[in-house]
Amino acid sequence: MTEKEDKMNLENPLVPLEKYLEAGVHIGSKFKTGKMNEFTYKCRDDGLWVLNITEIDQRIKTAAKMIAKQEPGKILLVAGRTYAQKPVNKMAEILGTKAAIRRFTPGMLTNPKGKKFIEPNLVVTADPSVDRQAIKEARTAKIPVISLCDTSNIVANIDLIIPVNNKGKESLALIYYLLTREALKEKGTIEKNEEFNYKPEDFKTER
Repeated sequence: MTEKEDKMNLENPLVPLEKYLEAGVHIGSKFKTGKMNEFTYKCRDDGLWVLNITEIDQRIKTAAKMIAKQEPGKILLVAGRTYAQKPVNKMAEILGTKAAIRRFTPGMLTNPKGKKFIEPNLVVTADPSVDRQAIKEARTAKIPVISLCDTSNIVANIDLIIPVNNKGKESLALIYYLLTREALKEKGTIEKNEEFNYKPEDFKTER
């Protein structure tokens, strides 16, 4: 499938295709795990796998619905990767969720005696390879997991994969911006995109 064909299949996108392309949300890595194969549509001449933008758009919508169904205090956003920390903090600030950035404390989801123990109903991680401890504990505690996944990620124990470039600053900013905006729309807090008083740049790591 070409980018032109992908655009033709993108019905009612959350943002115009050009915005997705500018942010590089579709750019994967040179390695692709078996499970991620279903989310890719070609390999570029430079060896980088390209993700299907239609899948990205649809799965952001699905993730937003899952997030909106939970009380904000019962959602944990996890981000060990540097470029994901500001987007996650911004999403947590706007939605009122909990956030664990930088280092996830072992036992946070499995040790009731731990000082940081919490019992969320949903865990959202930025990168399975970096946030693997959180995913492992969520699995043990039987907590559903949503995760942003690059083509190279191993995606075991993830309930909803959002296939996306989870390493780039522009990509992460746009994805968390959309997840936040769409969750608020699903909750009925806002009705139109124009009512969301933030821009992707507000979620972007500058360093």
